[in-house]
Amino acid sequence: MERHQITGHTELTCLLAYPIRHSNSPAMHNAAYEKLGKDVVNLAFEVDAEHLEDAIKGVRAMRILGGNISMPNKTIVHKYLDEVDPAAELVGACNTFTNRNGYLKGYVTDGIGYMASLKDNDIDIIGKKITIAGSGGAATAIQIQAALDGVAEMSIFARDDKFYANAVETVDKINSKTNCKATLFHLEDLDALKKEIASSVLFTNATGCGMKPLEGYTYIPDKSFFRPDLIVTDVVYAPPETAMLKMAKEVGCKTMNGSGMMLFQGLAAIELIMGEKVDSEYMKAKLGIKYD
Repeated sequence: MERHQITGHTELTCLLAYPIRHSNSPAMHNAAYEKLGKDVVNLAFEVDAEHLEDAIKGVRAMRILGGNISMPNKTIVHKYLDEVDPAAELVGACNTFTNRNGYLKGYVTDGIGYMASLKDNDIDIIGKKITIAGSGGAATAIQIQAALDGVAEMSIFARDDKFYANAVETVDKINSKTNCKATLFHLEDLDALKKEIASSVLFTNATGCGMKPLEGYTYIPDKSFFRPDLIVTDVVYAPPETAMLKMAKEVGCKTMNGSGMMLFQGLAAIELIMGEKVDSEYMKAKLGIKYD
Protein backbone atom coordinates (compact mmCIF):
# COMPACT_ATOMS: atom_id res chain seq x y z
CA MET A 1 0.00 0.00 0.00
CA GLU A 2 1.33 3.42 -0.98
CA ARG A 3 1.86 5.59 2.08
CA HIS A 4 2.37 9.27 2.77
CA GLN A 5 6.04 10.09 3.23
CA ILE A 6 6.28 11.24 6.84
CA THR A 7 8.82 13.97 7.58
CA GLY A 8 9.57 16.27 10.47
CA HIS A 9 7.22 18.79 8.88
CA THR A 10 4.19 16.47 8.54
CA GLU A 11 1.16 17.71 10.44
CA LEU A 12 -1.69 15.70 11.96
CA THR A 13 -5.48 15.65 12.05
CA CYS A 14 -7.41 13.07 14.03
CA LEU A 15 -10.59 11.11 14.56
CA LEU A 16 -11.63 10.52 18.18
CA ALA A 17 -14.30 7.87 18.81
CA TYR A 18 -14.96 4.41 20.22
CA PRO A 19 -15.15 1.98 18.51
CA ILE A 20 -13.58 3.41 15.36
CA ARG A 21 -11.20 0.89 13.73
CA HIS A 22 -13.88 0.13 11.12
CA SER A 23 -13.99 3.77 9.95
CA ASN A 24 -13.32 4.87 6.37
CA SER A 25 -12.79 8.44 7.52
CA PRO A 26 -8.96 8.35 7.68
CA ALA A 27 -8.79 6.99 4.12
CA MET A 28 -11.05 9.81 2.95
CA HIS A 29 -9.10 12.55 4.74
CA ASN A 30 -5.74 11.26 3.57
CA ALA A 31 -6.97 11.01 -0.04
CA ALA A 32 -8.18 14.60 0.21
CA TYR A 33 -4.87 15.85 1.63
CA GLU A 34 -3.04 14.08 -1.20
CA LYS A 35 -5.30 15.78 -3.75
CA LEU A 36 -4.71 19.15 -2.07
CA GLY A 37 -0.96 18.58 -1.93
CA LYS A 38 -0.85 18.92 1.86
CA ASP A 39 1.85 17.40 4.07
CA VAL A 40 -0.82 16.24 6.54
CA VAL A 41 -1.98 12.80 7.70
CA ASN A 42 -5.14 11.72 9.49
CA LEU A 43 -5.20 9.00 12.14
CA ALA A 44 -8.03 7.36 14.08
CA PHE A 45 -7.71 7.09 17.84
CA GLU A 46 -10.02 4.91 19.92
CA VAL A 47 -11.02 7.40 22.61
CA ASP A 48 -14.12 6.88 24.73
CA ALA A 49 -16.04 9.47 26.73
CA GLU A 50 -14.00 8.80 29.88
CA HIS A 51 -10.74 9.75 28.17
CA LEU A 52 -12.00 12.48 25.82
CA GLU A 53 -10.96 15.43 28.01
CA ASP A 54 -7.38 14.16 28.17
CA ALA A 55 -7.39 13.59 24.40
CA ILE A 56 -8.48 17.18 23.74
CA LYS A 57 -5.72 18.41 26.03
CA GLY A 58 -3.35 16.37 23.89
CA VAL A 59 -4.72 18.05 20.75
CA ARG A 60 -3.74 21.42 22.18
CA ALA A 61 -0.36 20.26 23.44
CA MET A 62 0.63 18.58 20.15
CA ARG A 63 -0.88 21.32 17.97
CA ILE A 64 -3.05 18.90 16.01
CA LEU A 65 -4.73 20.91 13.22
CA GLY A 66 -8.22 19.68 13.99
CA GLY A 67 -10.31 16.58 13.61
CA ASN A 68 -13.54 14.68 13.72
CA ILE A 69 -15.57 13.38 16.63
CA SER A 70 -17.86 10.37 16.48
CA MET A 71 -19.82 8.23 18.93
CA PRO A 72 -19.89 8.38 21.92
CA ASN A 73 -18.21 11.79 22.08
CA LYS A 74 -20.32 14.07 19.86
CA THR A 75 -22.65 15.34 22.56
CA ILE A 76 -19.99 15.98 25.22
CA VAL A 77 -16.94 17.31 23.37
CA HIS A 78 -18.28 20.89 23.53
CA LYS A 79 -17.34 20.94 27.23
CA TYR A 80 -13.66 20.85 26.30
CA LEU A 81 -13.71 23.33 23.40
CA ASP A 82 -13.35 27.13 23.46
CA GLU A 83 -16.29 27.87 21.15
CA VAL A 84 -19.13 26.08 19.39
CA ASP A 85 -20.64 27.14 16.06
CA PRO A 86 -24.31 28.30 16.34
CA ALA A 87 -25.57 25.34 14.26
CA ALA A 88 -23.72 22.88 16.48
CA GLU A 89 -25.14 24.60 19.54
CA LEU A 90 -28.66 24.21 18.16
CA VAL A 91 -28.03 20.54 17.40
CA GLY A 92 -26.32 19.97 20.74
CA ALA A 93 -23.44 18.03 19.19
CA CYS A 94 -20.11 18.52 17.41
CA ASN A 95 -18.51 16.16 14.93
CA THR A 96 -15.71 18.48 13.77
CA PHE A 97 -13.28 20.82 15.47
CA THR A 98 -10.60 23.22 14.27
CA ASN A 99 -7.46 24.30 16.09
CA ARG A 100 -6.34 27.86 15.43
CA ASN A 101 -3.24 28.49 17.54
CA GLY A 102 -4.66 26.56 20.47
CA TYR A 103 -8.21 27.92 20.13
CA LEU A 104 -10.58 25.01 19.52
CA LYS A 105 -13.94 25.56 17.81
CA GLY A 106 -16.59 22.91 17.26
CA TYR A 107 -18.92 22.41 14.28
CA VAL A 108 -21.49 19.91 13.09
CA THR A 109 -21.48 18.65 9.50
CA ASP A 110 -23.53 15.43 9.83
CA GLY A 111 -26.82 17.02 8.79
CA ILE A 112 -25.20 18.85 5.89
CA GLY A 113 -23.60 15.60 4.77
CA TYR A 114 -26.83 13.62 4.94
CA MET A 115 -28.86 16.16 2.98
CA ALA A 116 -26.07 16.48 0.38
CA SER A 117 -25.95 12.71 -0.05
CA LEU A 118 -29.72 12.59 -0.68
CA LYS A 119 -29.37 15.25 -3.37
CA ASP A 120 -26.39 13.45 -4.88
CA ASN A 121 -28.51 10.29 -5.08
CA ASP A 122 -31.47 12.11 -6.70
CA ILE A 123 -33.66 11.89 -3.59
CA ASP A 124 -35.89 14.89 -2.88
CA ILE A 125 -37.61 15.16 0.51
CA ILE A 126 -38.20 18.93 0.55
CA GLY A 127 -41.83 19.75 1.29
CA LYS A 128 -42.57 16.10 2.17
CA LYS A 129 -42.97 13.91 5.26
CA ILE A 130 -40.21 11.66 6.57
CA THR A 131 -39.81 9.29 9.51
CA ILE A 132 -36.49 8.95 11.27
CA ALA A 133 -35.25 6.80 14.16
CA GLY A 134 -32.62 8.17 16.50
CA SER A 135 -31.92 10.76 19.18
CA GLY A 136 -28.12 10.91 19.36
CA GLY A 137 -25.74 13.42 17.83
CA ALA A 138 -25.96 12.30 14.19
CA ALA A 139 -29.73 11.85 14.34
CA THR A 140 -30.26 15.29 15.84
CA ALA A 141 -28.04 16.92 13.23
CA ILE A 142 -29.99 15.26 10.42
CA GLN A 143 -33.34 16.20 11.95
CA ILE A 144 -32.41 19.84 12.50
CA GLN A 145 -30.83 20.23 9.05
CA ALA A 146 -33.74 18.52 7.27
CA ALA A 147 -36.17 20.85 9.03
CA LEU A 148 -34.09 23.92 8.18
CA ASP A 149 -33.81 22.80 4.55
CA GLY A 150 -37.58 22.55 4.14
CA VAL A 151 -38.92 19.11 5.05
CA ALA A 152 -42.63 19.67 5.77
CA GLU A 153 -43.26 17.04 8.43
CA MET A 154 -41.11 14.70 10.49
CA SER A 155 -41.95 11.79 12.77
CA ILE A 156 -39.08 11.11 15.14
CA PHE A 157 -38.77 7.81 16.98
CA ALA A 158 -36.46 7.53 19.98
CA ARG A 159 -35.71 4.77 22.42
CA ASP A 160 -36.78 5.32 26.01
CA ASP A 161 -33.22 5.76 27.27
CA LYS A 162 -30.84 8.51 28.43
CA PHE A 163 -31.07 10.26 25.05
CA TYR A 164 -34.87 10.51 24.98
CA ALA A 165 -34.79 13.94 26.63
CA ASN A 166 -32.58 15.09 23.78
CA ALA A 167 -35.26 14.03 21.30
CA VAL A 168 -37.86 16.02 23.26
CA GLU A 169 -35.66 19.11 22.97
CA THR A 170 -35.07 18.50 19.26
CA VAL A 171 -38.79 18.34 18.53
CA ASP A 172 -39.33 21.55 20.50
CA LYS A 173 -36.56 23.29 18.55
CA ILE A 174 -37.91 22.14 15.19
CA ASN A 175 -41.46 23.22 16.00
CA SER A 176 -40.42 26.60 17.41
CA LYS A 177 -37.55 27.57 15.10
CA THR A 178 -38.47 26.06 11.71
CA ASN A 179 -41.52 25.62 9.48
CA CYS A 180 -41.41 21.84 9.85
CA LYS A 181 -43.95 20.00 12.01
CA ALA A 182 -42.20 17.43 14.21
CA THR A 183 -43.81 14.73 16.36
CA LEU A 184 -42.02 12.44 18.81
CA PHE A 185 -42.80 8.77 19.38
CA HIS A 186 -41.24 5.96 21.40
CA LEU A 187 -39.28 3.60 19.18
CA GLU A 188 -40.71 0.74 21.20
CA ASP A 189 -44.20 1.63 19.87
CA LEU A 190 -44.10 -0.54 16.75
CA ASP A 191 -47.73 0.15 15.78
CA ALA A 192 -46.99 3.88 15.63
CA LEU A 193 -43.73 3.25 13.77
CA LYS A 194 -45.52 1.22 11.10
CA LYS A 195 -48.25 3.84 10.73
CA GLU A 196 -45.84 6.78 10.41
CA ILE A 197 -43.61 4.97 7.91
CA ALA A 198 -46.70 4.21 5.83
CA SER A 199 -47.45 7.94 5.43
CA SER A 200 -43.83 8.98 4.76
CA VAL A 201 -41.78 9.14 1.57
CA LEU A 202 -38.60 8.19 3.42
CA PHE A 203 -37.55 6.24 6.49
CA THR A 204 -34.04 6.46 7.87
CA ASN A 205 -32.18 4.73 10.65
CA ALA A 206 -30.02 7.34 12.36
CA THR A 207 -29.01 5.09 15.24
CA GLY A 208 -25.98 2.84 15.61
CA CYS A 209 -28.12 -0.27 15.22
CA GLY A 210 -26.62 -2.33 12.42
CA MET A 211 -22.99 -1.33 12.96
CA LYS A 212 -20.42 -2.93 15.26
CA PRO A 213 -21.16 -4.43 17.73
CA LEU A 214 -24.81 -4.63 16.58
CA GLU A 215 -24.30 -6.10 13.10
CA GLY A 216 -27.31 -8.04 11.94
CA TYR A 217 -29.77 -6.16 14.14
CA THR A 218 -32.61 -3.84 13.09
CA TYR A 219 -35.50 -2.13 14.85
CA ILE A 220 -37.78 -3.07 11.95
CA PRO A 221 -39.55 -6.35 12.87
CA ASP A 222 -40.48 -7.51 9.37
CA LYS A 223 -40.97 -6.54 5.71
CA SER A 224 -44.57 -5.40 6.24
CA PHE A 225 -43.18 -2.07 7.54
CA PHE A 226 -41.87 -1.25 4.06
CA ARG A 227 -43.46 -0.78 0.61
CA PRO A 228 -41.85 -0.60 -2.84
CA ASP A 229 -42.20 3.18 -3.29
CA LEU A 230 -40.64 3.95 0.12
CA ILE A 231 -37.06 5.25 0.25
CA VAL A 232 -35.04 3.64 3.05
CA THR A 233 -31.70 5.06 4.20
CA ASP A 234 -29.21 4.23 6.92
CA VAL A 235 -26.45 6.31 8.48
CA VAL A 236 -24.44 3.10 8.95
CA TYR A 237 -21.82 2.48 6.23
CA ALA A 238 -19.88 -0.42 7.76
CA PRO A 239 -21.23 -2.91 6.89
CA PRO A 240 -22.42 -1.32 3.62
CA GLU A 241 -25.63 -3.35 3.70
CA THR A 242 -27.30 -3.56 7.10
CA ALA A 243 -30.04 -6.02 7.94
CA MET A 244 -32.55 -3.19 7.54
CA LEU A 245 -31.33 -2.23 4.08
CA LYS A 246 -31.31 -5.87 2.99
CA MET A 247 -34.93 -6.18 4.07
CA ALA A 248 -35.85 -2.96 2.24
CA LYS A 249 -34.17 -4.14 -0.98
CA GLU A 250 -36.13 -7.38 -0.86
CA VAL A 251 -39.34 -5.32 -0.77
CA GLY A 252 -38.18 -3.20 -3.72
CA CYS A 253 -37.39 0.04 -1.91
CA LYS A 254 -34.78 2.47 -3.14
CA THR A 255 -32.05 2.34 -0.50
CA MET A 256 -28.99 4.33 0.50
CA ASN A 257 -26.38 3.48 3.11
CA GLY A 258 -24.32 5.97 5.11
CA SER A 259 -21.36 6.17 2.69
CA GLY A 260 -22.60 9.36 1.04
CA MET A 261 -23.28 11.05 4.34
CA MET A 262 -19.82 10.02 5.52
CA LEU A 263 -18.28 11.48 2.36
CA PHE A 264 -20.08 14.81 2.31
CA GLN A 265 -19.86 15.49 6.04
CA GLY A 266 -16.17 14.67 5.73
CA LEU A 267 -15.68 17.04 2.82
CA ALA A 268 -17.38 19.80 4.82
CA ALA A 269 -15.11 19.03 7.77
CA ILE A 270 -11.99 19.04 5.60
CA GLU A 271 -12.93 22.44 4.24
CA LEU A 272 -13.35 23.79 7.78
CA ILE A 273 -10.04 22.36 8.98
CA MET A 274 -7.90 22.99 5.89
CA GLY A 275 -9.70 25.99 4.40
CA GLU A 276 -9.92 24.36 0.95
CA LYS A 277 -12.57 22.38 -0.95
CA VAL A 278 -12.04 18.94 -2.47
CA ASP A 279 -13.98 17.77 -5.54
CA SER A 280 -16.67 15.27 -4.47
CA GLU A 281 -16.62 13.28 -7.72
CA TYR A 282 -12.87 12.76 -7.40
CA MET A 283 -13.36 11.53 -3.83
CA LYS A 284 -16.21 9.18 -4.75
CA ALA A 285 -14.06 7.60 -7.45
CA LYS A 286 -10.99 7.47 -5.22
CA LEU A 287 -12.82 5.78 -2.37
CA GLY A 288 -15.21 3.67 -4.42
CA ILE A 289 -18.22 5.21 -2.71
CA LYS A 290 -21.46 3.38 -3.48
CA TYR A 291 -24.83 4.13 -1.97
CA ASP A 292 -26.19 0.58 -1.88
